Amino acid sequence: MANDQLEFFATCPQGFEHILADELKRLRAQSVRPLKGGVAFFGTKVDGYRACLWSRIASRVLRVMGRVEAYSAEALYEGVKALPWATVVGDGATIAVTARGTNDALRNTQFAGLKVKDAVCDRLREARGKRPDVQPQRPDVPIWVSIHGKKATVSIDYAGESLHRRGYRVPGENVEAPLKEALAAGMLVWGGWDRVAAPALRRAKAERAGADGSVEAPVFVDPACGSGTLVLEAAMMATDRAPGLSRDYWGFEGCADFDADEFDDLLADADERFERGLEDAPRLFGFDIDSQAVGIARGNARRLGLSKLVTFGCADCADLPVGLHQNGIELDQRGFIAINPPYGMRLLAHGLDGFYEHLSQGLRELPDSWSMTVITPDADFDGSVGFEAQRTLSVYNGAIEATLRSYRLGHSNIIEVPLVTLEGAEVKVAVTSDHALQFAARLRKMAKARRKWARKNKVHAYRVYDADLPDYAVAVDVFEEQGSGDMNLLITEYQAPKEIDPAKATRRFRDACTVAPVLLGVPEERLFTRVRRQAKGGSQYRREEHISHRIIVEEAGHPFELDLSGYLDTGLFLDHRITRGMVGEMAADKRFLNLFAYTGTATVYAAVGGAASTTTVDMSQTYLDWAKRNMKNAGFTGRQHQFVRADVLSWIEQAAEEESGRYDLVFLDPPTFSNSKTMGERTWDIQRDHAELLRLVRRLLAPGGTIVFSGNLRSFKLDEVKVRACGLGIEDVTAKTIPEDFSRNPRIHFCCLLTDLRG
Repeated sequence: MANDQLEFFATCPQGFEHILADELKRLRAQSVRPLKGGVAFFGTKVDGYRACLWSRIASRVLRVMGRVEAYSAEALYEGVKALPWATVVGDGATIAVTARGTNDALRNTQFAGLKVKDAVCDRLREARGKRPDVQPQRPDVPIWVSIHGKKATVSIDYAGESLHRRGYRVPGENVEAPLKEALAAGMLVWGGWDRVAAPALRRAKAERAGADGSVEAPVFVDPACGSGTLVLEAAMMATDRAPGLSRDYWGFEGCADFDADEFDDLLADADERFERGLEDAPRLFGFDIDSQAVGIARGNARRLGLSKLVTFGCADCADLPVGLHQNGIELDQRGFIAINPPYGMRLLAHGLDGFYEHLSQGLRELPDSWSMTVITPDADFDGSVGFEAQRTLSVYNGAIEATLRSYRLGHSNIIEVPLVTLEGAEVKVAVTSDHALQFAARLRKMAKARRKWARKNKVHAYRVYDADLPDYAVAVDVFEEQGSGDMNLLITEYQAPKEIDPAKATRRFRDACTVAPVLLGVPEERLFTRVRRQAKGGSQYRREEHISHRIIVEEAGHPFELDLSGYLDTGLFLDHRITRGMVGEMAADKRFLNLFAYTGTATVYAAVGGAASTTTVDMSQTYLDWAKRNMKNAGFTGRQHQFVRADVLSWIEQAAEEESGRYDLVFLDPPTFSNSKTMGERTWDIQRDHAELLRLVRRLLAPGGTIVFSGNLRSFKLDEVKVRACGLGIEDVTAKTIPEDFSRNPRIHFCCLLTDLRG
């Protein structure tokens, strides 16, 4: 290694290490070695300047000063002090220290940074007779220390501040959750935009072909551009504009060995390359439905000197072909699409599913001369837009796990199929497979029969489809609002069998969500979805966050409040409709107890049935409040109706001691499993623990009293020996309590009447 060679480490977004390594090699770096979170390399100080000025993917470029012991604060201090700071920190230059990482001896990064700062200042005072000033913001020489184990790496941050700051943004002016520039650039390089758009490469291709000028680059489009990050990064690549050309602050300028002439030469060369790149630049477009974001994007382009090159417009991505045609772009030419679709905080007003539908519509008209690169955390993206990724790369967008996905357009999986609605109208819907017609045929048949049954029996909330076809493992429930009769639809996806490809299952779910509302005549705004899948971390189901949508639905004349989008369940278990009616019939003059009461629907039936008193117990205040509203809506607000918030298992144990024989009728519908933190170290398993629970609940019964015991564990088996041993008679009434709309699956729940034999 030559004497003028320095050690550097360039950081980057996780997943982009090899892409950054290739870029640094093109920037003349030596001994390039990709590591986790960055790339180590060697070069001269000028190579360091060049990396800062030209790297599109690096977040920082750190000049490594040395590695020191960090097993204690004193060891760190002595190691840092021994480094040759007078040769690096310019006379009169200000400093600041940033510490990262901890160990057993150095648990606080501020303390570690203070020790490093003291070491540097003490060394410079010994060398120069004075300490350097500390300036936290934009110091002349920013110092970084990274602690890992018992060692610390000490560096000068040549960039000064993160390289993703290209210098064109106005502070405070931004869109929600923007894509950082370095990550956007890495995404474009991975997708190949730099290879088809870089001026030098296009000129070289033309020379090899014996032509003058340069090869024409594809049209670039971002159909959901936000503040224009991807478009502007693409434009800088297409014009050979150094990403650091507009920056006014560098961490290397305060170094004692800073070579201003060399850096001026780099800047002059960058200016010249940019001027030449502007001469033969491609067309670049950014569209977004947010007019404010489009305005910000235009301002950013203006400050970069690219406003004449890029076009930003306010448009829906469904109208992408129209927008291109209006700007003089023929669809049969080459095109490159890059997009960071909305997710999480970036959900658009019409929702993520609506955005995907619009995006898919806009992309389907583009031919196979168009390619697309996407960054998304959504594993279902392919099925959502109707294209299969040709290759992928796992990366991180900040703390979010995401994937880069590359596509060749022109061959969408989305097809239009004919459909006959329940009312007999002929329509067409866009789905991913013609197998959706089988689902539509089955749904139409069942919905027609169930609607007739529901109207005859005055049922306003019912199931019309329950995974009837193995390929479409969904449930479709109908909810008719009290008063208006407006129909709402809830489609729930069940966990697909392991042998089913998850991506295929997701596409089928989306097809079901497309077909069902059209077939049943339900507007899009009254379609709601749930995903029931075994989740990591012990929770039984995964639930996405939704905004509440509350309606009132009648059942047997009783008004119940439902929430179709705010909770995992709606507030009304449809399969317990007959069970609730049975409770009401048994409740006359009885002291009624509802355990694990949920929203208190069984309590309403008991009260309507003439119960002398009711007690409703649940550990959720949200559900208890909901139960109170249901009771109030049904006209019951007296003191004889009590609501108790408690860990139900603990409450039963205590009540069995204090309130023995108090209740005549108990409704007991416990969860299948629970490890709620309110239970402490205990867990609940209905198969394992039901016999002991019933023994305790039996003590709450008056002589001759009855427990209505139900649950949804399909493999449940009552321990009849133990149940009878505690003095309870058993009558299995499961078959009698399965409603018509759940008759296809008689194991949807179990239900037993357990009677105290003392009576």
